[in-house]
Amino acid sequence: MTDILVFGYGGQVATELRRFSGITALGRGDADLSDPATCVAAIEAHRPDAVINAAAFTAVDAAEKEEPLANVVNGESPAAMAQVCASMNIPLVHISTDYVLAGSGTRPWSPEDPPAPQNAYGRSKLAGELGVRAAGGAHAILRTSWVFSAHGGNFVETMLRVAQNRDEISVVNDQQGGPTAARDIAAACLIVIEQLVKDSSKSGTYHFSGWPDVSWYDFAVAIFAQASLDIRVQGIPTRDYPTPATRPTNSRMDCQKTEEVFAIPRPAWRAGLAETLTELGVIT
Repeated sequence: MTDILVFGYGGQVATELRRFSGITALGRGDADLSDPATCVAAIEAHRPDAVINAAAFTAVDAAEKEEPLANVVNGESPAAMAQVCASMNIPLVHISTDYVLAGSGTRPWSPEDPPAPQNAYGRSKLAGELGVRAAGGAHAILRTSWVFSAHGGNFVETMLRVAQNRDEISVVNDQQGGPTAARDIAAACLIVIEQLVKDSSKSGTYHFSGWPDVSWYDFAVAIFAQASLDIRVQGIPTRDYPTPATRPTNSRMDCQKTEEVFAIPRPAWRAGLAETLTELGVIT
């Protein structure tokens, strides 16, 4: 069995990874990503068969004011992990985001499309990708989008919380993407890492998101429908919901390469949503 070291103990994907055997997950007290040297030390001390980086500075709006810190956590630390992994000849799976792309147009983004991040968070995550590639070791950069689960802050949790005090809510309807259950991302990471251990030629950049692609409005409607909550949802344009960080209007991702190389199909997010609502006790 592969011994896998995971960075990001309490995050959504790391929490799901901890359900599996063979996982050692590190929290901030074990390896602080604001100090890349602690990440290197953790890998050297543990000497795992593989590493998954599921940790990140994910506060998109806060990154606009804290870009230097975001650059260390999302850029310098993953690069340091990749360098030590390369020196130890162990593969690394690094979770990234659609925010490294331009986020415009209507067609799904390919892993081969040139990056063009539109905010500080995206720039910091791109720095991490570049550092992982530059290290030269076996790696997979797994870009995903619209992550949700039964734990941590995410869109599903926000909708359910808002529904406790309101019977009508406005949700952006001109941003499109694929909601992705953290449990599905965790399972994909394990498949990818097991194959990388055996075949480093599969190194590269991949996309993984749930299907079908929908708007945040559509996703909200589905959440309330599955939860049997009588909440009226009003669709609004992005311009009516300003945020410090620019959000992509097109987060559609072309995941064909992931399916071809690793035999991992796009997961149905409605099934993941049902599992999440069941875990939260909202449905039985």
